Amino acid sequence: MRRRILTGLGTAAVVLAIGVAVVAAKGIGSGPSAPSAAKLPPATATVTRQTLVDSQTESGELGYGDSVQVNGKLPGTITALPAQNAAVRRGQPIYRVDNNPVVLLYGVLPAYRALVAGMKGPDVKQFEQNLYALGYRGFTVDGTFSASTTTAVKKWQKALGVAQTGVIDLGRVYYAPGPVRVNAQQAAIGDSTGPGMAVLDTTGSQKLVGVELSVAEQRLAQVGSAVTLKLPDGKTVPGKIVRARTVIKPAEGNNPAKTVIRVSVAPDDQQTLAAFDQATIDVGFTAGKRENVLTVPVAALLALSEGGYGVQVVDGSATRIVAVRVGLFATGRVEVTGDGLREGATVGMPS
Repeated sequence: MRRRILTGLGTAAVVLAIGVAVVAAKGIGSGPSAPSAAKLPPATATVTRQTLVDSQTESGELGYGDSVQVNGKLPGTITALPAQNAAVRRGQPIYRVDNNPVVLLYGVLPAYRALVAGMKGPDVKQFEQNLYALGYRGFTVDGTFSASTTTAVKKWQKALGVAQTGVIDLGRVYYAPGPVRVNAQQAAIGDSTGPGMAVLDTTGSQKLVGVELSVAEQRLAQVGSAVTLKLPDGKTVPGKIVRARTVIKPAEGNNPAKTVIRVSVAPDDQQTLAAFDQATIDVGFTAGKRENVLTVPVAALLALSEGGYGVQVVDGSATRIVAVRVGLFATGRVEVTGDGLREGATVGMPS
């Protein structure tokens, strides 16, 4: 990168949003900037070589993540409901209507039509994947409801104790991404149900730590990133971010509405949270890490008027401006690279 020559004492200093000074550069050439007898800066700092980690710790609440309402689709009378906190897995009834089960299966596509022989589509394939996983075979999982699929369905219906029609009525299965936990009953045994009527409130079955981050902290909310969890007993365990979504919190009293990022964190081992029902847990996020890099205090950066950043290198009674490329910001320091910049060099700290 070309170096910029700072001439005279007419340097203009303006504080930008990130707190760096603007340097007016003249006489720019392709070679190194010449030292000047300019007034020395009011303070200095040292260029260090270190590992820079952008990390932050936030408090979160232990729970099971966001809740989902289960609505009925079959008309009839509710004859059985799982208890609060009960876990329901693939192939098990999530509730019963007219004493026939509504079965939980895994998938992200909601049931939206009855399935009969001859149909094709992603909903058919999703159902076939579940039927195969439950041990009913003899057909090809290809998204086509074939005669072989119908035979397997009848075997499954016999095991469920329902009429062996070979047809999957709309509302007979309920899809969720995985096992669910009953958070609350929205109806009671004996209630009439039908399309759109709330029956249950469910969550995922695994314990999660929910953390609210500001939009400015979005860099921390990368799904799949590793985190550390500090438990109430003082132990620290590893985890990862499994979900992050942007939500608008409505206004409350004198507090205006605001946008936040809600992050769900899961421990690598669910057993580490087994002893806790409700707890506040500190979550350590790491947004970036750079090893063996040159760093200066963020306040040492100068915003060059022609664009980019520089630092004022102090060499005895002389100073010069060295243009730099910036990298990771963390703990008040920033990664920098620039021609001639070295570990142990002294840089100015603008007032």
